[in-house]
Amino acid sequence: MTRVNPGPKPGASPGTIASSRSARKFWVPALLWFGLLSLVAVAVAAVGGAIVGLLFFSLSLAGLLFLQMWSLYQIERWMDTPVGGRRPKTWGLWAHAFAALEDIRLEDERSRADMAEWLARFRQAMSLLPDGVVIVDGVMHLEWCNPAAQAHLGLDLTRDEGRLLTNLIRSPDFVDYMLSGRFEQPLPFMHHDRKILVQLISFESRRQILVTHDVTQNEKMDTMRRDFIANASHELRTPLTVINGFLEHALSSEMSEETRQRQLHLMAEQGQRMQRLVADMLTLTRLESLVQPPSSDAVRIKPLLNRLVEEARALSGGKHSITLQVQDVDLKGNHDELESAFANLLSNAVRYTPDGGRIDVSWGMDDECASLAVADDGIGIAAEHLSRLTERFYRVDKTRSRATQGTGLGLAIVKHVLLRHRGRLEITSEYGKGSRFKVSFQRAQLALRQD
Repeated sequence: MTRVNPGPKPGASPGTIASSRSARKFWVPALLWFGLLSLVAVAVAAVGGAIVGLLFFSLSLAGLLFLQMWSLYQIERWMDTPVGGRRPKTWGLWAHAFAALEDIRLEDERSRADMAEWLARFRQAMSLLPDGVVIVDGVMHLEWCNPAAQAHLGLDLTRDEGRLLTNLIRSPDFVDYMLSGRFEQPLPFMHHDRKILVQLISFESRRQILVTHDVTQNEKMDTMRRDFIANASHELRTPLTVINGFLEHALSSEMSEETRQRQLHLMAEQGQRMQRLVADMLTLTRLESLVQPPSSDAVRIKPLLNRLVEEARALSGGKHSITLQVQDVDLKGNHDELESAFANLLSNAVRYTPDGGRIDVSWGMDDECASLAVADDGIGIAAEHLSRLTERFYRVDKTRSRATQGTGLGLAIVKHVLLRHRGRLEITSEYGKGSRFKVSFQRAQLALRQD
């Protein structure tokens, strides 16, 4: 009768089955070797006597023990320093053990290589982020940070790795935030004249990520927008108040023809002032929002300046002496933007130079660049105001500015046009002796004449 192998017991786990197979794989050969050795020892004893048989059996066991110890030594040496990636030559069960260990070691090497590659790619990706990333351990020691975080917080990974983050950044607000344990909301704080937004995020039991974001420029833009709206509202309020006052007076009472004409004339002046202000605000807003560089068309500067000087003389009404010296040198750029910048320089000179004053306009080329200079012999500007003249709505004398119908945006427009055309503005002035405004353009901005 044939006996059928029942196979593994129902419900046995794969781990239990594998363990049973491994046990049989080890003990069956071991018992076979022991049985074979015993039979040979009995045969030797039958031929040479019991003592000889016992001695043979003992020496054989000692030889087997030595082989096992040598194999263990081989394993230990190979695991410490694998030679050329090859496992030692062994026999029997030790060959299977070495093969299994080599598979484990190779898998570990592949895992380590994959981990190193993943870590390198992760750090490369983090290094390209505009936001800062700082990795700290559970007690806030610096482990790694990307270049953006180094720039935001003044860190140096080669110097600061392993140091306590709260010792590296000593802002009281930052230290309190890091020690508070409440990280639901980000913290804005000032660090080295920059406003930084930070938030701590836990991602492992013993590691945390500090994310940083530089909001300095955003804060400046928000402040500029608020100031712009406030200043624009203030500038528009005055002419609107004048116009509304005259209209209410005209509606509520009778007035002579002379009074009516005078008030209509004043309302027209205030309306023109608002029109100029709105036009300048739209021009400035357009310049600030432009991303693409200006066109590289050739702009004929000589005829442009001839026309602008004639307009300046018309604005002056013969109250100033205006001269022009111009070389026939052209620029590459946007005609309308350059015209706006040059016109603002000339109109400012007319408005802020007292009657009878002199205004000299010159355009030409020297060894390094081409430049436009507008100089006057007016009242001049005190030194403390020079650095702020290109700010929007900034005025040295607000009362005089309103009397001359200035909008306070002219030099801001000049600054933005020059930024787009790689130009430079220089202002020199001495109070009581006049001012000189000079705009310069590098040789790269010059347009070669084709005629």
